[in-house]
Amino acid sequence: MENQPIGFLDSGVGGLTVVKEAMRQLPHEDIVFIGDQARLPYGPRPTDQVQEFTWQMTNFLLKKNIKMLVFACNTATAEALSVIKPHLSIPVVGVILPGTRAAIKATHNQRIGVISTEGTHKSQAYVEAIHARNPDLEVMSMAAPKFVPLVESNQFDTPLARKVVEETLAPFKNSGIDTLILGCTHYPLLRPLIQSYLGEDVQLIDSGAEAVSEVSVLLDYFNLTNSDTQHVGIKQFYTTAAPEMFDLIATQWLGLTSLRAQQVHISGDQSWKRN
Repeated sequence: MENQPIGFLDSGVGGLTVVKEAMRQLPHEDIVFIGDQARLPYGPRPTDQVQEFTWQMTNFLLKKNIKMLVFACNTATAEALSVIKPHLSIPVVGVILPGTRAAIKATHNQRIGVISTEGTHKSQAYVEAIHARNPDLEVMSMAAPKFVPLVESNQFDTPLARKVVEETLAPFKNSGIDTLILGCTHYPLLRPLIQSYLGEDVQLIDSGAEAVSEVSVLLDYFNLTNSDTQHVGIKQFYTTAAPEMFDLIATQWLGLTSLRAQQVHISGDQSWKRN
């Protein structure tokens, strides 16, 4: 089982920020990634629809014989992980709890900010997770719905992106937070602009990168780590939309010059339905 791949799912290309960290921390592991670009964004969608779509991606990855599943999507983690995880016999990792733990550890003045999609913000998953560990922490949470379209359209380093970041994060500018959770895996692609606007005194927490550290620990715990240190991990990428934009962004972000994503259709898969 140690030679089987790890599966990653996301609503679009944002989960590639998690894959990039996995490539750095786990270079010998095979990876299968699917991004549901045809139906993004997930943030504004109702919970039952997010669960349906996430089940479809999960079943697609299970057919690839994965040994672990990573929800590289905050909205899916917030609204679908607790429903799907009990049905699976393999380890399942989300991004919210690792990001929460890292933020609590990082803050010095006990003031934490959270930016996320509309769905994750509405769920209050980060706020509840933080307060479950320390109810005395002050948490400022808000949705940043314009960030995902910027990333998906490959405009994350443009003057428009800078303008959108500054307008969106204006409430945080003088809020006193010293830590900000990037509560969507698309947001790390905007990290330079976010850091520039908020200043170096605010520590940014990449919840996806923190999740990979947890994946690494669980691989060891369940004896699933690929022990072949000569093996260079194989990466497979799938998207539910036309692959051209995916390939462009993924090539830039991951530095894989031979990257070619395959388009797949999963919307007709009814095997997600559970009693």
